[in-house]
Parts: sequence; C-alpha cells; structure tokens
Amino acid sequence: MARERKPTVKTKRPEMKIEHLAIWVSDLEVMRRFYENYFNASSGELYKNPKKNFSSYFLSFDEGARLELMQKPEIPVLLDQTTEHMGIIHFAISIGTKEKVDSLTEQLRTDGFRIVGEPRTTGDGYYESVIQDPEGNRIEITV
Repeated sequence: MARERKPTVKTKRPEMKIEHLAIWVSDLEVMRRFYENYFNASSGELYKNPKKNFSSYFLSFDEGARLELMQKPEIPVLLDQTTEHMGIIHFAISIGTKEKVDSLTEQLRTDGFRIVGEPRTTGDGYYESVIQDPEGNRIEITV
C-alpha cells in the first residue's frame, strides 16, 4: 500500500476537479443509450482507434464530471459484480429531489434493472438508492 506523502511546503494549489471517470464496457451502444435515457447524458461522437482495437464515447451531464465508456474486446469481464471488491465500487449521480430518486428507481425496477439498495436516508445524511447499469456497475442515485 502506498504511503501518504505530506507536502513539505504549503503552497496554494490550483483549483482541481474530477474531469471524467472511465468504465470498460462490453456493449458501447447499450451503455450509451442507458445513460442518455435514464440520466440525460449527452454523448459525443464515437472515437475509434483501429490500431489499438479501442472505441469510446464521452458522455456529458448538465454539471460535473464526464463519463467515458470504453470498449476493447480483450478486456476481461468481472465475473461477480454482486460482491464488494477493492477499487472504485460506485459513482453517484445527483438528480435533485427525493421524489425524483424514488421515481427513477421505480422506473429502473419496472424496466428490469437490478436495485441493489432501496431509496433511503443513509447514516451520513444522503438520500439515495443504488442500482446496477446494464453491465452491473453500481450507481448511487441521490438528491
């Protein structure tokens, strides 16, 4: 495990933000449509790099970081996405109100998506539900 290094000189750091997150996916088109349909994402043009057998879309939201969906056939599939594991386990998408969280969660349930966590207020005060996208990635839907 890497040891945290503390800066020796205090300096003003430039503003920082998460620019984008990336997910390896098996089916780019299914995943792109999912995020467009349920989370109002806007997709950029399909990028292809034939030499690397790589394709991707950047998805943008009204605010915040973008999401990059990447596809490369030789990337192995995580066999069991139902258990916790080391590394990034979820990301959260804020949709504005408790009522919207409840409504979208029910719509996703009706449409056959797995609900991992029912809508609730967590111990740290978030109102959220947790669902899995078409390829099993966990998404917290929150206010």
